[in-house]
Amino acid sequence: MELNKFQWTREPADYKINEASIEITTKPHTDLWQRTYYHFQNDNAPVLQMNTDEKFFSFVVKTDFQESHCRFDQCGIVMYLDSENWLKASIEYENDQFQHLGSVVTNGGFSDWATTVIDASVKSMWYRFSRREDDYCIECSEDGTSFQQMRVCHMANGAGNISFGVYACSPEDSSFKAVFSNMELMECQWKAHDGQQPDKA
Repeated sequence: MELNKFQWTREPADYKINEASIEITTKPHTDLWQRTYYHFQNDNAPVLQMNTDEKFFSFVVKTDFQESHCRFDQCGIVMYLDSENWLKASIEYENDQFQHLGSVVTNGGFSDWATTVIDASVKSMWYRFSRREDDYCIECSEDGTSFQQMRVCHMANGAGNISFGVYACSPEDSSFKAVFSNMELMECQWKAHDGQQPDKA
């Protein structure tokens, strides 16, 4: 994948990019979150993205986070449109026993968080981000071959040109190295729905 098409939103102080991988070393107190439940707004995580107006595609990336060790350390995929409209998927470290595999969708300045608990021994995960016009699907995989659906969502501002890519952050007093590899842009793997027909206008 042509990494020269990617641009930083909040360039991190410490990172490395080569043909095979992207490494981001997080800074403490970096995060992406808007309002809901916690009533705070954090919008300072480094994001590396490319732009597209393609309506149907899938983006795959492998994440490695061997060094994650503090609560909420995270890295994964992101579609960051602006501070109040974005989505992300990642594994967030919790403790030495379990972590949260989940996704956040933020529309109009309010975030949600959908999660499931996984074992703390998991230190690598693949994600597949797919677009069908202004609807999106996020999937995950432990082997890069068999993907499981995490989330289907609609983005209110996601119908036109979008930006998507990867991010890493450490919301608490922590720092770790996140590694992204095996990035691939491909034909949309999220097939058209084959059940109930759309409602007539």
